[in-house]
Amino acid sequence: MREDDVQRVLQYPATMIGSDGLPHDVHPHPRLWGTFPRVLGRYSRDLGLFPLETAVHKMTALSARRFNLAQRGELRVGFHADVTVFDPHAISDTATFAQPAMPAQGIRYVLVNGVLSYVDGNATMQRGGLFLSSKVR
Repeated sequence: MREDDVQRVLQYPATMIGSDGLPHDVHPHPRLWGTFPRVLGRYSRDLGLFPLETAVHKMTALSARRFNLAQRGELRVGFHADVTVFDPHAISDTATFAQPAMPAQGIRYVLVNGVLSYVDGNATMQRGGLFLSSKVR
């Protein structure tokens, strides 16, 4: 894809951010590890295509609504606590084609369904995830 096309599409209000990277591939595409940090770091912070809040919305609430994932995508009482805590000044993707499974920089904690699953570059081996089915509207 051409970079100018990527930037134009990302700025469209209805564009959701997601990845089709496959975690069980022997040699995954770097987007598996780098999609979200790249949007937060490069496109939001560095290039200023949209505010950080818009980037997060495109990754969370907008996608959850589109895929009818009840009680997901927002920090609200009664919703599932899927939370990533990151440093907006340090977030960046580091995955490359040569080293596709490189963790992003700047991510401090990840909670999945309220379970602390990742701390400063290391998985905790605690699993809070579950299969979510959706009906696309």
